[in-house]
Amino acid sequence: MSTLQKKVLFVCIGNSCRSQMAEAFARAYGSDVVIPASAGLMPAGSIAPDTLRAMDEKGLNLRDHFPKSIAHLGRAEFDLAINMSGFDLPNGVGARVEDWEVPDPVSLEYDEHCEVRDLLERRVMELILKLRSEQKQPPHLRGLGSSRIPR
Repeated sequence: MSTLQKKVLFVCIGNSCRSQMAEAFARAYGSDVVIPASAGLMPAGSIAPDTLRAMDEKGLNLRDHFPKSIAHLGRAEFDLAINMSGFDLPNGVGARVEDWEVPDPVSLEYDEHCEVRDLLERRVMELILKLRSEQKQPPHLRGLGSSRIPR
């Protein structure tokens, strides 16, 4: 593992749709800068069928994935938690939290489910590009954002 890779936890309510999709996109597109995981506040029994179908369309197979809770991750430590649940995360996540407003597609029609998937793909890619940009900064400036230019 590169010391420059960030451990990112994607969290939603059931870990059946949004967080699973985000984890899959991060794993597929950003393995050079991110080590992704996902969890739910109240895990569902399985991955939503529309999520499986929507991700298949992107060439990403989630059939071996399963919903899990934050507690299921044990003592894993993360650099960043992306919270899509709309609720506060429990104490003990131990990471900087960034809230993303992403609709829960679990009860939406399939075309709307795919719109959420596409939104997540864009958001995850933006995160990956940000992390790649930070990787190129000198170590003493990492995490300060691109507006901090030494003089």
